[in-house]
Amino acid sequence: MKKSIIFPLVVASMVAATGCSKKSVKEEVKTVAIDVANMDTTVALGTDFYQYACGGWIQNNPLKPEYARFGTFDQLREDNQEQLRTLIEEVSHTREEGNEIVRKIGWLYSMGLDSVKLNEDGYNPVKDQLTSIHRIATKADLTRQVAALHKEGIFPFFVLYVDADEKNSLMNIVQLYQSGIGMGDRDYYLHDDEGTQKIQQAYRGFIYQLFALTGNSPEQAEAAVEAVMKIETGIAQISFSREERRDSQKNYNKVPVGEFKAQSDFLDWDMYFEEMGLGDVEELDAKQYHFYEGLHNLLKNLSYEEQKNYLAFHLLRNAAPYLSDPFVHVHFDFYGKTMSGREEQQPRWKRSLNTVNEALSEAVGQMYVAKYFPASSKEKMFTLVNNLQEALSERIDGLEWMSEETKAKAQEKLTTFIVKIGYPDTWRDYSDLQIKNDSYWANVCRSNMFEMAYMLQDAGKPVDRSRWYMSPQTVNAYYNPTTNEICFPAAILQPPFFNPDADDAVNYGAIGVVIGHEMTHGFDDQGRNYDKDGNLTDWWTEEDASKFTERADKLVKQYDDIMVLDTVHANGRFTLGENIADQGGLQVSFQAYKNSLKDKEAPALIDGFTGDQRFYLGYATLWAQNIRPEEILRLTKLDPHSLGKWRVNAAIRNLESFYEAFDITAGEPMWMDPADRVVIW
Repeated sequence: MKKSIIFPLVVASMVAATGCSKKSVKEEVKTVAIDVANMDTTVALGTDFYQYACGGWIQNNPLKPEYARFGTFDQLREDNQEQLRTLIEEVSHTREEGNEIVRKIGWLYSMGLDSVKLNEDGYNPVKDQLTSIHRIATKADLTRQVAALHKEGIFPFFVLYVDADEKNSLMNIVQLYQSGIGMGDRDYYLHDDEGTQKIQQAYRGFIYQLFALTGNSPEQAEAAVEAVMKIETGIAQISFSREERRDSQKNYNKVPVGEFKAQSDFLDWDMYFEEMGLGDVEELDAKQYHFYEGLHNLLKNLSYEEQKNYLAFHLLRNAAPYLSDPFVHVHFDFYGKTMSGREEQQPRWKRSLNTVNEALSEAVGQMYVAKYFPASSKEKMFTLVNNLQEALSERIDGLEWMSEETKAKAQEKLTTFIVKIGYPDTWRDYSDLQIKNDSYWANVCRSNMFEMAYMLQDAGKPVDRSRWYMSPQTVNAYYNPTTNEICFPAAILQPPFFNPDADDAVNYGAIGVVIGHEMTHGFDDQGRNYDKDGNLTDWWTEEDASKFTERADKLVKQYDDIMVLDTVHANGRFTLGENIADQGGLQVSFQAYKNSLKDKEAPALIDGFTGDQRFYLGYATLWAQNIRPEEILRLTKLDPHSLGKWRVNAAIRNLESFYEAFDITAGEPMWMDPADRVVIW
């Protein structure tokens, strides 16, 4: 199971002002709370609460050409990037003597900015790799090339990684996962509606251009296009759907290596594992088990020439952003413009910064934390987390649909959460990562190989539960089921998530809901299948599981009915886990906020709003965004999170406290009949 995160990307700032409330209260206390400039009070909150809470922000922050979507998440990420840019540009100029890690950071960043050298190099940095691919003539050759690409972070056919054994979570195991398609989801290959056909045609053009840029004739480039589309369409046909991949039990297939090899021999598996440094592996978890048998049947009827074109394309597709400008532009034209609707490429410094962040994430994080993260924020977060745990415990106790037996085990799981805040206690060692003055792409490859070696060394060893899976400078958060941990990196502990100048209601509506969201992932449709130790096991009574599923299915239907664009509906099944976590986060944090008052009244009015209203406005602020139509369609296929508008409007319509806070009554569009509402946690 993949780690559950709060957002697929990143976020912004919040200031105070004055506002108006649907409820009238005489006394008004002035302090930082809600910025009414972010609101659109011309819209009735009972008609469209998202527009009411975020309409001003949306109008005042039109999309820049480089963005397909820009929200408060992205605004905070931009602020964060400027901070990192300052840090890294300082070290790229000084190149401190004796500080090897700082030198590597500065050097890699500078190479990404050196457009002259990048353009002089052309596609020379990938020539040797292409030559190796073109020499394939036997299964052994194919096997070695697939292994070489996998070690370099390029994954044709499938992905190999090492992670906790989901049914023996204290130990790591080698795992395989379906992969090998360049458009991201199988629907792009299997559907034939007009929009999908346009994307397919653009993709064919992208493939053609990459081969043309590497010196192939038009006939050779056309042959490559046909080979890639033939293989990737075949892979799409045997791939699990995004909904099927959410079934943890169906995707757990621990088998002896000998048994796995017997059902699929399109590679020489002994050679493959030896090349990967896993020659002694005895068992693995083959996710989507029958996918590999399908690969065997697909590839046995393909020529090596077709397979070489497929491998060459995946090399070029991954390398293009790190090569000369023509490659960068071709890559952006498809993935940026066609798929997402972006109008302009990000400036070079942002792209280079992203590369450094990926290659030396914790080294950059160590610099970031030292300068920008106050220790006081960490302590305040631990207090908030404890408050949220208490509130979730109370809510579990109060569930009318769950038996005492299952409640006891849920409570046990809750009390064993591992909580990670800010940054790791021990920083990674990057001394073995080589950054050389040869080419930008060569350094990216070495970085990927360094990361792969770092992961592969854990095969068959105990899980290190102190390890972080997100860098401190990442504006996000996650829940990991196999370690039963919640993690909140330093960079997310800023406005609008965590605002020391705002009152408790706003902070509980923002960072409090984020905390509750990640906690609830431990009990969503996937997380609930893992016990307190992170093992994939059924700890529910049959009756309780049935009641959970009944409620979850009702929530699926609510989101399925949402029209995201034209005739395209949201996918309630695919987004179920995140929707449960959004709703649960709101419920748990609202209760924690009420508990924090300790029987005292909240400040009567701040900026014209009651405490309960400020809670919901603080939450809505997190999801203010503008988004292009192309990105709406892309994310509906690829992103397990609902779109920002529906993370607000669809979630809060199930909550009685929302109706009470704003006096929403029957007949208003935001109203939902009590019988139709869903409350899970």
